Amino acid sequence: MNYSFDEYGNEIMPIPKTVSEINEYIKALIDEEMILQDIYIQGEISNFKNHSSGHLYFTLKDENSEIKAVMFKSYAYKVKFRIENGMKVIAHARISVYAQAGNYQLYVDSIQPDGIGALHLAYEQLKKKLYNEGLFDVEHKLTLPKYPSTIGVITSPTGAAVRDIINVATRRFPYAKIILYPSLVQGEDAPRDLIKAVEFFNNHMPVDVIIIGRGGGSIEDLWAFNDEGLARTIYKSRIPTISGVGHETDFTICDFVADVRAATPSAAAEIATPNTLEIIDLFNGFKHRALKSIKNKIEQSRLRLSNIKKSSLFRNPEKMFDAPKIKLDIYNDKILSSFNLFLNNSRGQFLQLSGKLASLNPMSVLSRGYGAMKDIKNNIIKSINNVNLGDTINVMLSDGCVIATVTDKKGN
Repeated sequence: MNYSFDEYGNEIMPIPKTVSEINEYIKALIDEEMILQDIYIQGEISNFKNHSSGHLYFTLKDENSEIKAVMFKSYAYKVKFRIENGMKVIAHARISVYAQAGNYQLYVDSIQPDGIGALHLAYEQLKKKLYNEGLFDVEHKLTLPKYPSTIGVITSPTGAAVRDIINVATRRFPYAKIILYPSLVQGEDAPRDLIKAVEFFNNHMPVDVIIIGRGGGSIEDLWAFNDEGLARTIYKSRIPTISGVGHETDFTICDFVADVRAATPSAAAEIATPNTLEIIDLFNGFKHRALKSIKNKIEQSRLRLSNIKKSSLFRNPEKMFDAPKIKLDIYNDKILSSFNLFLNNSRGQFLQLSGKLASLNPMSVLSRGYGAMKDIKNNIIKSINNVNLGDTINVMLSDGCVIATVTDKKGN
């Protein structure tokens, strides 16, 4: 503590410290305490916040106490699992003071679940998330082709998996063309490589089926196949996909989201291809059944022919015309009867119409001693008022014409 004195040497009020000075002093004391700069601390996560900056803020607590903590973005992106409230963890950190607020807190650089591996927890969290979204649902699975002509293979070009796939596929079904997309299958860059491979086959090199996988290994070795981006890419694939990752006991997220999961890369090749020997046996079966069917048809036809030859109709074929002849006579009689009836009806109608027409014919009237008169203009004279004395008129008779002069007119 600094003290000040007057001119007589008397002690006066000490010089006060600012809040910032006190906080900085305490910060310096804690920062110099080496045991607080490299500690592992166990506790339960609460008040967790994933800031838009990428920094993680949370509180670690036990039954009696709690302490604030921060994990900066440069460390946070390395965490494989998703931090949640209520999660018990073990964090590696240093303790320091945030001088502006006067709070001491943890500055965490790594964190892992307490009692369970970080990768295993991350695997279970992603598995649960994608399951809830429906990415594993059976109704979204595509059907594998029975006889693929092209097979796309995504794996390391130097591993044992690619040799196993090629050997099994060519042995079982040598007619299929195998297209290899060489990809990383381990390490931080592997998921990006695998995603590009699936997209390549979907967008640039359409194949009938895709096999994606690698040989066995630890959970760290297989971790690329637990990538969320890869899982979503496989889910969106328009081409049926078979996942053959690791050994039979290994399960990855890729296995769950693919259309079919194979226990090993070799098993994936078996699932993707039919067995040529089985196909040959199948065709031989078809051939045998077809020949048997043909023989049965021939035998049935031969039997029918034999029965026909034995029939009376075959011995006297003219009998088959007896019934048609009788039917023909019946039909002929019916036609003649109908025609005569029609002809008689028509003749009666004709005579009736002819009589009506004759009664209306003016010549028939003239033949009974009547005449028709016309003036010099050839107009019919219907009344005595239509002529004058001295007019010349034509009198039409049945057999000719008489020209006369009007000398007198008398009314009725």
